[in-house]
Amino acid sequence: MKVLKFGGTSVGSAARIKDVANLVCDGEQKIVVLSAMSGTTNSLVEISDYFYKNNMSGALEKINMLEQKYFSTIDELFSTEKYKLECTEIIKSHFEYIRSFSKSVFTVFEEKAILAQGELLSTAMFHLYMLENEKSSALLPALEFMRIDKNAEPDTAYIAEHLAKYVEENACADILITQGYICRNFYGEIDNLQRGGSDYTASLIGAAINAAEIQIWTDIDGMHNNDPRIVEGTQPVRMLHFEEAAELAYFGAKILHPTCILPAKLNNIPVRLLNTIEPKAPGTLISNQIVKGKIEAVAAKDNITSIKIKSGRMLLAHGFLRKVFEIFESYRTPIDMVTTSEVGVSVTIDNTKHLDEIVNDLKKFGTVTVDSDMVIICVVGDMPYENVGFQAEVVNALKDIPVRMISYGGSNYNISFLIKAEDKNKALNALSKNLF
Repeated sequence: MKVLKFGGTSVGSAARIKDVANLVCDGEQKIVVLSAMSGTTNSLVEISDYFYKNNMSGALEKINMLEQKYFSTIDELFSTEKYKLECTEIIKSHFEYIRSFSKSVFTVFEEKAILAQGELLSTAMFHLYMLENEKSSALLPALEFMRIDKNAEPDTAYIAEHLAKYVEENACADILITQGYICRNFYGEIDNLQRGGSDYTASLIGAAINAAEIQIWTDIDGMHNNDPRIVEGTQPVRMLHFEEAAELAYFGAKILHPTCILPAKLNNIPVRLLNTIEPKAPGTLISNQIVKGKIEAVAAKDNITSIKIKSGRMLLAHGFLRKVFEIFESYRTPIDMVTTSEVGVSVTIDNTKHLDEIVNDLKKFGTVTVDSDMVIICVVGDMPYENVGFQAEVVNALKDIPVRMISYGGSNYNISFLIKAEDKNKALNALSKNLF
């Protein structure tokens, strides 16, 4: 069995929903994971913000606007009055549920319940459309089998056990529809897998059922070898190793959520990135196979801040790096890149929420310099040190661009550069020209 995930743009209109329905009905049983319709989650976040601010009239106005969008979609989607009325009643019930939060204290728990409505709405509409067109489908409630533990990590044993029951109960249905992104936490409250979590849902389901393949359908023909918004003539990468795809996803390739990779990788399940607009395009296949000796792609991660700690005391001093990293840990701030010398260490972060406190603590150990508005350029491929020459190719491509940091050796798949944001476009184009 395959698992197919469709993102918000893929179900963003009545026409797109019809396209997805045609695409999945090929006579083979499959699990279809749907995100919320494009724009819905952002609207629900905005509605929640009004509730937080106790602006009930503002919240209700936004709720009404979003509800009308769904009513318009229903008119376009369904051709019979029976299913129009049935879907309208379901949509109304979800929006009445959202409105009910105007009468109670609003906390993060209520917000997560509101955010879950987007996926519940899209799957309800899609399931009813399938039934109207006499397709064999069933709706699997993600909130009954998708769970995270006390550490907010997926409870894979629970997921596998409870999902298996629903799959078995609906064994006669060709299309098993479920929600991406949403789950319950260890205490049974409605929660989620964070933004981009529909990819994660598909991968977790794929691992739970030992799927033949996980397909991530978006509006782009696979993962490209550079940013098509900046560089002309980019090409889809047809094959990637899991490690390469993870690096690209983390360092800026928005088509795939970084967390999606791990469950599929551990269970050796190939992931295929496909395009709903061009369903016959081959897309990108991600697996444990590696294309030897090839640089595959370039990605860029924006809004990076670099921090350099220089200290004469670091020379031959054991424990220095531990003290530095403990400061970042205490403020729950992840580090992207690290470079060291005999007298200092440079790191990069993308979360500056506690930057002032971090810098203040670091000053106890040395002189601290902070550079903001930086970008990490990541070059990905099969690049073990034995492959002589590829480092020179990459560095030579950036010979006219000031480089603040270089990181290589953490893996065999990535070499990263820190540059100023103003040099990003020039760097991406130079790398494409020299490498591809």
